Amino acid sequence: MDRPSFDSIKDYSEFCKYYWYRDELIRICKDHGLKTASGKIELYTIIEAYFAGEKILPEKRPVRKKKSTVTELTPETGLIECGFTFGPRFREFFERQIGVQRFKFNVDMVATAKAVKENGDESFTLGDLLDIYYGKKTYATYDRSALQWNQFVKDFCSDPATEVYPKRLEAAARLWKIVRESDQEKVYTHMILEQHKDSLM
Repeated sequence: MDRPSFDSIKDYSEFCKYYWYRDELIRICKDHGLKTASGKIELYTIIEAYFAGEKILPEKRPVRKKKSTVTELTPETGLIECGFTFGPRFREFFERQIGVQRFKFNVDMVATAKAVKENGDESFTLGDLLDIYYGKKTYATYDRSALQWNQFVKDFCSDPATEVYPKRLEAAARLWKIVRESDQEKVYTHMILEQHKDSLM
């Protein structure tokens, strides 16, 4: 079944049968005067509300304050107050706090920092971000549904039956397009390959 246009979909459960790229969700929200968010999870929430008759409207952006110069970083330092980035200054701060070398921000820390800035949440601190690292609290989580394509390609290439395709990535992309625009589960199976193998050559 081909994916219908958004405006012809009757309810949220039908909408969820199909795969939507983040850019498509943003465009749908913009076209319908809805708030546009950075993550797919929040975009789905906005669209779910739309189907339920509630319009979540765009927020007015607050006037940006002049950045303050914070010289010493502590767990009590506000994320917005110190102009947080993923640069060396903040990496070194977390290395000292955690007691590790070559600290790497995890995906939930990245999603949280982005959400804090978007929300203008001045109460959120570096200590709170440390709690995110340890899994003690949740603020925003990484949208793991974005990994569906990567997993699909990995599984496609792991199937020995796909070795007949000289350009495997192109074949995987064609099969993904078929699956993405259908109402079936967005995962690779050998059965899906068998159903569509003639259209992949």
